[in-house]
Amino acid sequence: MAADDIENPAPLDYSTPKFPSLYWPILVRAGEASYLYYSRDVWKFTTLWTLIVYGAVHLAASLYAAFMQPRSWKVMWLVPVIYVVVGSIEAIIAGSIIGGLLSAVYDAGSFKMSTWIPCIWSFINVLILILSSFAIQGGL
Repeated sequence: MAADDIENPAPLDYSTPKFPSLYWPILVRAGEASYLYYSRDVWKFTTLWTLIVYGAVHLAASLYAAFMQPRSWKVMWLVPVIYVVVGSIEAIIAGSIIGGLLSAVYDAGSFKMSTWIPCIWSFINVLILILSSFAIQGGL
C-alpha cells in the first residue's frame, strides 16, 4: 500500500457528487450512495445545508413576527429581509465552523462521509440556535 493511499481514501474514479446528492439510506443498492472524501466538499455541503436550514427557520420566524404586528406594513416588510440576512451571516459562520470540524474528524480517521451528515448537522446547528435563544437556568 502506497503512502498516497493512506492519505487519500477516495477511489481513483471519484468525483464530487452534485449538491444535495441525498439518497434513501434504507436498502441502498450498490453505487446509489454518495460520499464526500475531501475537506473542501465537506465544508461546502455543510455550509450550503446550514444556509438552507437557517434561511428557512429565520424566514418562518420573521413571517410570524410580521403577521403578529399588522399595524405598520410599510416597515414590517423589512423584518423578513433583515432576519434572512442575519440568518445567512450566522449560517455561513456556523456552517464553516462545523464543516471544518467535521472534515478534520473524518480526515483524521480517513473515513468517507455520507452526504446525509452535513444535512443532519445543519439541523443540529439550528436546534442549538433555537435552544440557546431561551433563558434556561444552567442551560447552554
